Amino acid sequence: MLPLPSRITVLAGGVGGARFLSAVRAWARVHRPDAEITAIVNTGDDMWHVGLRITPDLDSIMYALAGVNDTERGWGRVGETERVSAELREWGAGWPWFTLGDLDLGAHIARSAWLREGVPLSSIVPRLTSRWDLGVRLLPATDDEVETWVRIDDPESEAGAVERVVHFQEWWTRYRATVVTHGFERRGLAGAAPAPGVLDAIENADVVLLAPSNPVVSIGTILDIPGIHAALQSTPAPVVGISPIIGGAVVRGMADACLDVIGVPTSAAAVARLLGARGMGNDGVLDAWLVDEVDADAVPALEAEGIRSAAVPLWLRDEPTGVQLVADALELAGR
Repeated sequence: MLPLPSRITVLAGGVGGARFLSAVRAWARVHRPDAEITAIVNTGDDMWHVGLRITPDLDSIMYALAGVNDTERGWGRVGETERVSAELREWGAGWPWFTLGDLDLGAHIARSAWLREGVPLSSIVPRLTSRWDLGVRLLPATDDEVETWVRIDDPESEAGAVERVVHFQEWWTRYRATVVTHGFERRGLAGAAPAPGVLDAIENADVVLLAPSNPVVSIGTILDIPGIHAALQSTPAPVVGISPIIGGAVVRGMADACLDVIGVPTSAAAVARLLGARGMGNDGVLDAWLVDEVDADAVPALEAEGIRSAAVPLWLRDEPTGVQLVADALELAGR
C-alpha cells in the first residue's frame, strides 16, 4: 500500500472531469490537506468564434471548481444572461446554435486579448483562475492550437451525399453527434508540444489518474499531444483510470457516439483496452482501471491482460460518494 499521495495529477476534460476533480479536491481536504493537485485539461474542443478564443473544457472545470457553474444546463456560469448572443444573432454573426453567456464572454474576451498580446494559454489560465481558490492547478494540455474536426456526410446536401469537415463543436452542439460520421481529425497536432509544466506534472506525480472523461476526444486528445503518451509510459507513478462507461452506457455526454466512430464498443472493458496496459513491452498507459460494480465480470479478463482492475461504485452522486471513489482509485494504485 502506497502512502497517501501528496502530488496527484489528473488528466481531464469537460463536465465529467470537473466533477471528478471536485471529488479529488474533497478527498484531499479530508485526508491530505497539503496535497498538490494538478489537472492536465483537454484543449481539443477549443476554437475561434466571433474573433474570440473559446476553451470549453478549461472553462467548465474552472467554473465548477469555483462553484459558479450552471449545474442545471451543465455548462457556463450560474445566473447567466445571453443578451450579447441575442445581438450577435440579430447581426447574423457567429453560429445561431452556439450560445455564449454574457459572464462567460468576459473570460473569452480577456483570454483573446492576452493571446493577441503574445501571452501563451498556460500563462493565461492562472490569470483567469486566480480570482477563485480552486484548490487545483489547471494546465492546458498544450499552448498550441490543436483542434478536433469531424468528417461527416453533410446533412444539408441532397441525401447527405456530400462529405464535409466541421469543427467538433458543430458536430457535438449543432448535430448532437447524430449525423453520419467518418472520423476525427486533430489539426495542428504534429507541430504541438505539451504546455509548460505538463510533463513535469506527469513525471513527478505520486499517482496519475485518468478522469471519467470522453476517452476519444478528451483523454484521447491529451494522449495524442506529442510527448504526453511517452511521459505516461515512463512515469514511475501508477496510472489509474476510471471508466466513463457504466453497464454499457455513458455516464454523461456522447462518448458512445465517439467510440462508435472509431469502432470501439461502448463498454468499460473496451475503453480500458483502447487505453491499453503499460509496461512489459505494451504500448498502453494504464496500470489499473476502475469499473462499476455492474461491470464486475470484466475484471478477470482485464487483469489477465495486464490491467489491474477492481469493481466499485462509480456514480458521483454527492461529495461522500466522490471521496470514496477517489479513495478506491488510490487504494488500487497502492496495489
